[in-house]
Amino acid sequence: MDNADCTRSAIESLTGLSRPTVTERLRTLSAAGLIHKTNRRVASGGRPATVYEFQPRAYVSLCVDIGEVHTRVAIADLRNTIIEETVLDQRVSDGPQAVLATIIEAGRQLLASRAVKGDRLGGIGVGLPAPVDFATGRTVGWSIMSGWEGYEVREHLAAEFDVPVFVDNDVNLLTLAEHRLVWPEESHLMFIKAGTGIGSGFVVDGRINRGSLGAAGDIGHARIAGYGDPVCRCGNRGCLEALAGGWAMARELRLLQSGEYDGVMTARDVVSTVRRGAPEAMALIRDAGRILGEAVAFATSLLNPAVIVIGGELARAGDQLMAGVRELVYSRSLPLATKDLNISLSRLDESAGVIGAAFLVSDALLAPERLDRVLRATGPAAS
Repeated sequence: MDNADCTRSAIESLTGLSRPTVTERLRTLSAAGLIHKTNRRVASGGRPATVYEFQPRAYVSLCVDIGEVHTRVAIADLRNTIIEETVLDQRVSDGPQAVLATIIEAGRQLLASRAVKGDRLGGIGVGLPAPVDFATGRTVGWSIMSGWEGYEVREHLAAEFDVPVFVDNDVNLLTLAEHRLVWPEESHLMFIKAGTGIGSGFVVDGRINRGSLGAAGDIGHARIAGYGDPVCRCGNRGCLEALAGGWAMARELRLLQSGEYDGVMTARDVVSTVRRGAPEAMALIRDAGRILGEAVAFATSLLNPAVIVIGGELARAGDQLMAGVRELVYSRSLPLATKDLNISLSRLDESAGVIGAAFLVSDALLAPERLDRVLRATGPAAS
């Protein structure tokens, strides 16, 4: 109802709910501080109707996107709009105590900033570059987060800020942001993050599919045959990431021993060489697109998404990567699965991860069951 006056009768008409139910819901939302009555009145055929207004600053969320080399920390409102943010030069390999201490300090500074000071913190959302058991908030299985295994990230932050904390895989948060902001009408979406490593996230029937233990989407460690068996960071051989990940391509360029690529260490460095027109880098990223396309083609036939979105640092190479992905997906997937398939580059920027974390928190704060608890706690009140 963003473009309409939000009155009780308008809500009844839109939702089909009875007047008593709508009255109760409005009272619950008011008790939670999420809406308020404005001074505006609109004609309604009888007494002028009161207009209600959503309060996006009733709560703010602390949003954290932990990366391999950098961590982004932000404050967002309940419309999932970023108010303040900062990027920390903190490597995940520094360990949970050091990384979380830096995040806590940055979070407190943002909450005390002029733009945010006085707002009430409602929750914290965190993205980790690892498979995450969403029920416990702990990392599971192998990941680049050595030393974080089983660490109580959720409890650590909850003890500092005394609010609910929600922890998820970083690619799931990117998927959530892309789905809600760019493709909200699609119920089936696949997001591929092609950066230093490779991961994916899935929206199935309109919801993020995390799998039974949080391992859904760990496509980077699927074996891709026919391209040799280079050793992966996980210890296995022939993984997709070891063939098409940013770290693997940087390694291949350095092995050329021409001297031109000695400083190429990251996915960003690889993309920079592609943009300069370096022929070896351009050939390498086209091949990476085809290899990535093989894995995506299999997932396409399996899950039949309506949209495949490619994001991450390597996606900044644009058509150099996308041409290979499209070629393989359309040639290797089932015809029915690609009949109306849209393969697109991500339209979001580097803040997508913290925006996804904001959605994670706002979904929880605005969940009907939470509002029901508020109603029970506040008891009867005049509407």
